[in-house]
This record gives sequence, structure tokens and C-alpha cells, in this order.
Amino acid sequence: MPSLVELIQKIAKRAVEEAQPTSIEYGTVVSANPLKISLEQKLTLDSTHLILTNNVKDFEVEMTVDGVRKKYTVHNQLKNGDKVILFRQQGGQKFVVLDKVVTT
Repeated sequence: MPSLVELIQKIAKRAVEEAQPTSIEYGTVVSANPLKISLEQKLTLDSTHLILTNNVKDFEVEMTVDGVRKKYTVHNQLKNGDKVILFRQQGGQKFVVLDKVVTT
């Protein structure tokens, strides 16, 4: 029979696991349009579960080049097969796609 301390530790551990604290996950883009990301073959996320940073989407930026201020498009859109790093928010319902994983 477990001691009182062991029982409290077990209950506390289970409570933390059920609260689904934040974590870092790795995934692969399985569809660019509509966007779907597979998390290590456990789960496939669609756009309703994803929050994209500018590191993984196209966006416009204003820059001054040779004294002329102009808008430019930065092309960072995810493509099929891209490996990404994600931050799972507490509760596990939303994932922030932080960046592409690049291996050299």
C-alpha cells in the first residue's frame, strides 16, 4: 500500500498531466492549402488549431531603399514537407507555429 506522501505525489502528477501544461512539439506540413500539420504521426492539426508567426507565412514589410520607402513582400509561406517547431498553449487546444526547422 502506498504511503500518504506517495499518494499525494501521484495525485499531483496526474493533476499536472491533465492540465496539459505548455510544451514544445515538432511537426511536418502535410498540406499547405488548406494548412495541416502532423505532430509526430500522433495528431493532425488544421488552421483552427494553429496560430502562425511571420516566420511561417507571407507578410508585407515597409522598407526604405536608396531613400525610397516601399512595401515588400517576404515569402515565408509553409510548403508540403516543411518541418516546423510548435509551442502548445496550456490546455492543448491551440498551437503557435514558431518557425521552420532547418537542418544543415
